[in-house]
Amino acid sequence: MRGLDLEYMLGLVPVIAGYIPLTLAIAALAMLLALVLAVALAMERVARVPVLDALVLLFISFFRGTPLLVQLFLFYYGLPQVLSFLTAIDGVTATIMGLTLHFAAYMAETIRAAITGVDRSQWEAAQSIGMTQVQMMSRVILPQAARTAAPTLVNYFIDMIKATSLAFTLGVTEMMGATQKEAAGSFLYFEAFLVAAVLYWIMVEALSQLQKRLETRLNKAYAR
Repeated sequence: MRGLDLEYMLGLVPVIAGYIPLTLAIAALAMLLALVLAVALAMERVARVPVLDALVLLFISFFRGTPLLVQLFLFYYGLPQVLSFLTAIDGVTATIMGLTLHFAAYMAETIRAAITGVDRSQWEAAQSIGMTQVQMMSRVILPQAARTAAPTLVNYFIDMIKATSLAFTLGVTEMMGATQKEAAGSFLYFEAFLVAAVLYWIMVEALSQLQKRLETRLNKAYAR
């Protein structure tokens, strides 16, 4: 049984770490787009517009009920066969599209639950002073719902960062793609993937600490 090649592992750290900015950029952009879409979907779920509600439920059911990897393959390999103008789509774009739609489906339900969880008296108070629906949602309901949903949304961002590791299946050289290439060249698969795992772990732990601080800060105003 051979020991770990520590020298190789140490030399690999800056190589894989060099792709952290790309990994975070993919996750951050997908998170931003998913959040915007999720809010729109959640608002519709609260309003329950006929016909549109059925389409939103179908969207949520599909993207929550199918594997993310299958969705990525659909966007990267499948859609260009159906829509010719998408033949130029690259792996990064397909990854962002897949992550956006996949996580928006989950986040929509979280945001919807947070919105409906706001005390009914808040709705009634906003209506009693003549606020429009847009004013009520933007000034009263959504800020309170954000406090409830924020910790869970950070969890989704953490999951999104880990999910970017699937991008290498579309030919994207991010952290996992770089690790795969390095491992294939050296045949030191255990060392290479261990380095990648530790780097992902460090990022996730840093975000987890940020989540705890955010939760503490959001709850401070409500502490008695």
